Amino acid sequence: VHLEESGGGLVAAGGSLRLSCVVSGGEFENYGMGWFRQAEGDEREFVAWINWSADESYYANPVKGRFTISRDNAKNTVFLQMNNLKPKDTAVYYCAATDYRTVVRGPDFYDHWGQGTQVTVSS
Repeated sequence: VHLEESGGGLVAAGGSLRLSCVVSGGEFENYGMGWFRQAEGDEREFVAWINWSADESYYANPVKGRFTISRDNAKNTVFLQMNNLKPKDTAVYYCAATDYRTVVRGPDFYDHWGQGTQVTVSS
């Protein structure tokens, strides 16, 4: 299974970015999908999760109300819309796939990972 993120970049505080993650080589509709981020010197942290049918989602408190996770099963793609970005959102963002049918926030529950995309928010 291969995951490839795109859409990262440099944005001013208050701006928006939309990350995409295309999944190939597996049954995309069978996976729950998550987004994680890792800032320099920090551990990887959970950002958001969406279930296989896109009728359930879950967010970490720091991004709740600003980020939206979605997916398009016809295109094997999961998205992360990020609005009102803050400098503390600066990190490498990773998408990941899990076989678990319920929300899972620990990285160990995810079997497949992308290579990451850098998001930098300037103040």
